[in-house]
Formats: sequence, structure tokens, C-alpha cells
Amino acid sequence: MSKDADVIVIGAGIVGAACAHALAQAGQRVLVLDDHRGGATAAGMGHLVVMDDNPAELALSHHSLEQWRGWVPHMPADCAWSACGTLWLAANAPEMDAALEKQARLQAYGVAAEMVSASALQALEPVLRKDLTGALKVPGDGLVYAPNAAQWLLNQYPQAIQVRQVAAVDVEEPRVRLSTGEWLKADAVVLASGIYATQICPELPIRPKKGQLLITDRYPGTVHHQLVELGYVTSAHHAQGPSVAFNVQPRPTGQLLIGSSRQFDDTSVDLDPHMLARMLQRAQHYLPGIGDLNAIRCWTGLRAATPDSLPILGAHPQRPHLWLAVGHEGLGITTAPGSAQILAALMTGATPPLDPAPYSATRFAELS
Repeated sequence: MSKDADVIVIGAGIVGAACAHALAQAGQRVLVLDDHRGGATAAGMGHLVVMDDNPAELALSHHSLEQWRGWVPHMPADCAWSACGTLWLAANAPEMDAALEKQARLQAYGVAAEMVSASALQALEPVLRKDLTGALKVPGDGLVYAPNAAQWLLNQYPQAIQVRQVAAVDVEEPRVRLSTGEWLKADAVVLASGIYATQICPELPIRPKKGQLLITDRYPGTVHHQLVELGYVTSAHHAQGPSVAFNVQPRPTGQLLIGSSRQFDDTSVDLDPHMLARMLQRAQHYLPGIGDLNAIRCWTGLRAATPDSLPILGAHPQRPHLWLAVGHEGLGITTAPGSAQILAALMTGATPPLDPAPYSATRFAELS
């Protein structure tokens, strides 16, 4: 049986597209399979943000943002890149202390971050509530429209990357069975299909985290930075039950994208009016006038979360020729470039740009 590509990538979201792009750069002939069900790439906020919950997350997000900045001059306008930066909002003195600690961590890693006083914050964002204590500004963060960015990545090497709209239903390494019954063969297979990866690899320690988002009509100049409450990491990332946190983005269109919420193990695509109401009440707590704006659409999406919130990158320990790029939770868009570089380096014998050990599948007992 002759092979159909050097590498088959399952999933054409931002992570799968970045993996295909990195492998093509490394000289591989890549076939990307995607069934167009839609996943986190199309449903997410598109934020590109340095996160520092732990050293491995900081290393991967910082390295990835440097790659994004290298891509920006070459991306078409419809990728909607915006260098808006992030304001981490402090509502009280303890959160201001947390902002100072965050600033120290970021600066130690070479990430620009500056403290903003209460009065300076009001000058930057006059629509915020007036009693905030201050903020931490991270000017290097940005936004992108991820579905178009993923398509742009897939288009960069037309001689090396082929895309087929079809469902992959099984992998018997290094072969992939399609929903049509056809088998495809390659030297290696990359699983990068987000929450759907467990349909092919049920042993993966991935749980769905459902989120809801709302976008307003166009109100240019209302908000200038991505706004996030400093309690976001605690209330959104570490909470084990349903949670909401304040997160608002100014889209290049002038619209405001409002998040965020998390619900574990809910795989339905239905809106949850109760969670949506909680999310909007949280937003109104920081932006009192937001209730006067027109909302034009709200939707849901599923993040694929691992127990430690780090992605799984590298070889499947028990299945030869199967490679994993899954479990990015809410940072898939931010960390897609670095994830892809690590994976492509491991697959081709090159030197990874970061120590891959923290992202290895072997850190989980069920995969070791």
C-alpha cells in the first residue's frame, strides 16, 4: 500500500493548521483531514495572551506570541490582528498585590508589563467602573480572528499541504480510516482535533469545558484594550464547578466580545441562559454601561482541558507513529505556533525550541 502523505494531520483548527505549517516547513508532505464540525478555533475569543499559571505555560505562551508577531506582517487583513494589549484589572488592594507579583514574573521572563494607577486606568478606559484600584498592562498581547489565521497557515505551502473535508474515524498507525471506509497511509499521524480527539483516543485525559460568548453591535472606541479581571485565573482556570469571569475584547470591527464562562463535562451546544446571565452580570459589574448595548449574537464552544491545563505534545507512548497535539484548553490559539514547533521538531529529529518534557503524554499515568 503506497502512502498518501508523509504525515496525516487530523484536525484543521488553529493547532492542526499550525502543525501542518510547521511540518511543511520541515520538508514534510502533509495531508490534513477535517470534517468541518467546528471546534474551539471557530468558537473562541482569539486572544493572544501571555499566561503565567506555571513556568511551562509561561514558556509556551511567551514563545508562541513571538512567533505570532513574526507572522503578523504577512497575514492578510481578514485575520483581524489587533495589538490591543491586555489590562489585568485590580478591584482591591490584594488584587493590586497580585498584579505586582504577576508583573515581576512576566518581567523576569522578558515580557513587558507596567503597573497602571487608578487614575491612569480611568484615562485609558473611561467606561470602566470608577472604584477600581488599578491594573497591570501587558502591551504585547493581541487578538486575531483564528479561523482565517488557520486557513492562512494551510495556504502557505500549497505544494506540501493538502486538505480534505472528510471525517477520520479510526487510526491503526500509521493508517487512518475515513467515514467513507477508505484507508489512508502515511509515515506518521498527528491527532490535533481538540475535544473530538477522544473519539479516536478515548484514553486521553481530556475533559470538555463548555464556554459561552456574546458579541455586540458596533461601538467603535468604547473599549481600547482587552480587559480581564485579575481574579480570572482563580475563578476561571482553577474552579472545579461552573464559573464566570470578566473578559471583554474590542474587536477591530468596533464590536465588543464578552466572556467568559466554564462548565465541565457539558458537551451540548445549547446556550445556558443561567450561565449567560451570570456572565453578563459579571461584565456589567466592571462595565456598568454595557447593558445599554445591543447584542447581536451569542454562542457556545467546547475547550479540551487536561488535568493540569497544559497541552499534550509529542509521541503517544503506547501507539507507534501516532503523535498528539491536544488538550490546549483556552490557550490553543495563543500557543498553536509553539506547540507546532515542538511537535515538528520531535517528529523530524530537530532540536525543539523549548524543553518538551512538561508537555509529554507520559506525565499522565493512563498514558505512560
